[in-house]
Amino acid sequence: MIEVRFHGRGGQGSVTAARILADAFVLEGKYGSSFPMFGFERRGAPVTAFLRFDDHPIKEKTQIYTPDCLVVLDSFLKDSAFIYEGLKPGGVLILNGAKPVKRRPDANVQRLGLIDAGAVASEEMGIPSPNTCLIGAFAAATGWIDLESVLASLGHYFKGDILEKNIRSAQRGFREVKVIQWPG
Repeated sequence: MIEVRFHGRGGQGSVTAARILADAFVLEGKYGSSFPMFGFERRGAPVTAFLRFDDHPIKEKTQIYTPDCLVVLDSFLKDSAFIYEGLKPGGVLILNGAKPVKRRPDANVQRLGLIDAGAVASEEMGIPSPNTCLIGAFAAATGWIDLESVLASLGHYFKGDILEKNIRSAQRGFREVKVIQWPG
């Protein structure tokens, strides 16, 4: 089983991103499960969401304490030690950020997918909601899921013009993510 933990703030789409990816894995014939954890339910408050996927039914319903991958929607969180708690050695970090990353952010991060998802979302949708761009980047940086499955899953959440804008955002995330690999 692969476990992914999302860190963001209310309004950035962490919960929706986890749900979209869970649906995308189901479209590929796998099992997917996602759920959120909220503190104060307000825009800007810290939000954590969880995603599990596997080839077998998922019975685990607890929070994710030892993720294989972290998706950080708020670039200001990348320097917070608590974000990396429990990350497995060889872990993957998908990061929304405009600044180049010159050093490994945590000893357990082996692969980094970096993209200025807020800028892409602003250009494509007119709002800096980074979630769909980051799930495109997730697909490219991890190789765990096909972009086509992600794009098909978007149709479960968006319609019309908003769907088209989110598709373009995810496609750009897939194409434009910069992947950095550190030695294991």
